[in-house]
Amino acid sequence: MGLEPAQGRHPLPMLWLMPGSSRLGGENLTADVAPAVRLALQDLKKQPPPLGNYEIQLQRLDSQCDPAKALKALFDAMWAGPKYLLLFGGVCPPVTALIARALPALGLVQVSFAASAPGLSNRKLYRNLFSTVPSDRALNQAAVKLLQRYKWTRVGVVTQEGPRLSEMKKDLIRQLLRAGVHVAVTESFSGDVCGRLKKLKDEDVRIIIAQLEDESVSEVFCCAYRLNLFGARYQWIVAGGGAAGWRLGWKFSGCTANSLLVAADGSIRLQVRELGNANTPGVSGRTPQDYQDSYLRQLIQEGSEVSSLHSFAYDAVWVVAKALSQAMEAAKQREKYSPRRNVTVSEEEVARMLLEAVRSTRFEGVTGPVFFRNGERMASIELLQFQVSSGVLVGEFNTSTQQLRLMHHLLKFKGPGPATDQPAVLLQHRHISLRLYIGISSAAGVTIIIALIVLFFVIVNHKRRRLGSGGASQDELLLLGVLLSSSSVLFSGLDEASLSDWMFGVLCSVHLWTLAVGHTVGFAALFTKAWRVYSASSINQKQSRAPSAGCVLFWLFLVDTLVLTSWQILDPLRWVVLQHNTEGDAAEEDVIIRPYSERCSSVNMELWLTVVYGYKAPLLLLGCFLALNIWTAEVGEPAGSGKHLALSTFALTAFSVSGVSGSLLMSHNPPVQFCVSSSLILCCNLFILSGWFGPKIVFVCWSGGLQRASGLQGDAAQEDEDQLSRLNQQLRSESAQLDVEIEMIRMELSETSGRFQRLMRDKHAEIGSVTHEAQICAKNRSSESEASTLKDINSPEHMRRRLSVQLPILHHSYLPAIGGVSSSSSSLFGSQEVFVDQHNNSLHT
Repeated sequence: MGLEPAQGRHPLPMLWLMPGSSRLGGENLTADVAPAVRLALQDLKKQPPPLGNYEIQLQRLDSQCDPAKALKALFDAMWAGPKYLLLFGGVCPPVTALIARALPALGLVQVSFAASAPGLSNRKLYRNLFSTVPSDRALNQAAVKLLQRYKWTRVGVVTQEGPRLSEMKKDLIRQLLRAGVHVAVTESFSGDVCGRLKKLKDEDVRIIIAQLEDESVSEVFCCAYRLNLFGARYQWIVAGGGAAGWRLGWKFSGCTANSLLVAADGSIRLQVRELGNANTPGVSGRTPQDYQDSYLRQLIQEGSEVSSLHSFAYDAVWVVAKALSQAMEAAKQREKYSPRRNVTVSEEEVARMLLEAVRSTRFEGVTGPVFFRNGERMASIELLQFQVSSGVLVGEFNTSTQQLRLMHHLLKFKGPGPATDQPAVLLQHRHISLRLYIGISSAAGVTIIIALIVLFFVIVNHKRRRLGSGGASQDELLLLGVLLSSSSVLFSGLDEASLSDWMFGVLCSVHLWTLAVGHTVGFAALFTKAWRVYSASSINQKQSRAPSAGCVLFWLFLVDTLVLTSWQILDPLRWVVLQHNTEGDAAEEDVIIRPYSERCSSVNMELWLTVVYGYKAPLLLLGCFLALNIWTAEVGEPAGSGKHLALSTFALTAFSVSGVSGSLLMSHNPPVQFCVSSSLILCCNLFILSGWFGPKIVFVCWSGGLQRASGLQGDAAQEDEDQLSRLNQQLRSESAQLDVEIEMIRMELSETSGRFQRLMRDKHAEIGSVTHEAQICAKNRSSESEASTLKDINSPEHMRRRLSVQLPILHHSYLPAIGGVSSSSSSLFGSQEVFVDQHNNSLHT
């Protein structure tokens, strides 16, 4: 295109870089844009000075959309001359990217009227490139703002393959990640569109951003119709097609026009505003509508098609003209008013002036206000919603203020409101109800009361020796373990209580300690009993000594204390919120339930539980081994058997394993977990109370009933037995004293017997004979007593012989009724005869 300069106007040569006669995107850009460029040049002629003092001369340069050929053509044109200061046009992204990087070295400034790729926004590399069309980054910014407005945080991106759209996709993903939007699926297509869209459906993507060229829109919505990716659950956001507007059905897609309209209904398209909405004339003296009418008239005359870039090309000519005229005027002013004479502004200075003039350009064009920020055109992005069969403007995004304005009264969605990016999430707090806690706590309280009653019963009956004394300490320890483990139930299940986090942490620690220590104490008692019975019944270990309950309890409690204290110090339990797996709602199709619960936990909870289970499991297995070997053994306690002890040990092990397994499996459901674990603890305790202590209680009660049938005889017999035992000891002592006294009297009688023998024979023949018998019996008894032990002396036979001799002699001394002296030591013989039976160790009267 060449225009002769008007008389008196200074020519300004400029290169117009275009792809020639080839068609790009289904349109001949050169032929379709040329009418708009001619209008701009014609309108420039009408402008007053200084703008009217210059004539723009365009030299067309065929780029052929080939970077290498375009670069060669540029060098050839610059070599041939004249001197060019500005490059106009450039609509092929590969060509623009290559040449724009070389512009600073060539001393050129490029003004394009095509959308630049996001990668060209780097001003360090592409500082001499400007475009009157907003960058593709602006479309991505508008899409992100729309997502944020409706709080869509999960999207899918489908992109048509191509250099420009691929760059646009990368920039979109960067912006989405920066905005905190999760990109669930990203797909690119060139042929199999339906296969790519099916992946979005499989991932349940509901907000779909499609970056398409205009010729692919119909094909994409046809596949969306076939896959049922439309309706109230889905929202399509289409970007990347420039400013051509909706063109559904212009290319064959395999679907009917009605199907395409149904699938596209409600979708939102992002496009650059093609014409401004001002009613006042701009810098050219034309309103946007006046310009469009003139452009269409020229198209009809020339037989060309409408280009989506014509208005931007018109404003680009005005940008070039204003920048060149401003730079030329600035150069003239410097040469004219310079203090030095014959000063000529260099080409480098002119290029800098031109670059600064383009940067500072600001005027009202037919596309709206024209100005640049960091080389990018500031403009408005329109949001059009496809409704029924046409697009309706429902909002706009201002790239200058980064503000999105929506006209909600014009927006129409297929459902009651905007689509959701994912099923509605309903948070559900899984807590332990107050009714359940009261029920379990009441059962725990009953168990504690029963254990206290049994403990009192055991203590009282062990003191009375009705249950023996060998297993008293073990029984009491076992009951203490039952009390502690039952009490632990009361400290769990309080998640509905209005307590502070610190108080909940304290309750967590108390629950852990009471349960662990209670289990240890109870197991230590059963283990000690089982070991004692096993040692007594084993042939190889008859002489071995069973460990005491205190020793076993000490070592087990020491291990528990070390582990629990380390846990409490290094990783204390805290009240934390636990998120569970989502679940579907049976009542509503598009609603999922996300349950959560609160429980006691720590950072390394699994590690500490593994340590606790690791040292308790071998002990439980050892206890089961002992229980298996004492099944038929005798325990040595009333109403106690090896079978009862073994069953109690097996029950403790079985309930412990079941409790751990149930707690781990039901961790996602706190009410069930609390109910299962607490029920197993209480059932274990009740089983031990009934299985081990039940037979003992029945035995004591049955024995007491038999004794009550005979009145108080049993109790009196027991008391008499104790009293007779004491009397026998006293009688043994008194008998020994009497023997000594009798021996002394016998010796005295022996000394005097010779002196009075004759006298007694003459006067008391009868008394003499008695005395003679007494002496003979005394001699015989003396010889026998010297040959026998103390036990033989106190035998019943010897006692009767001594009494037959001693009673006549001591008649006067031991009978106070006839003048004898009373003696406290012999008072027992004053009223009755006493016989001591050493074989029965009892006194008979």
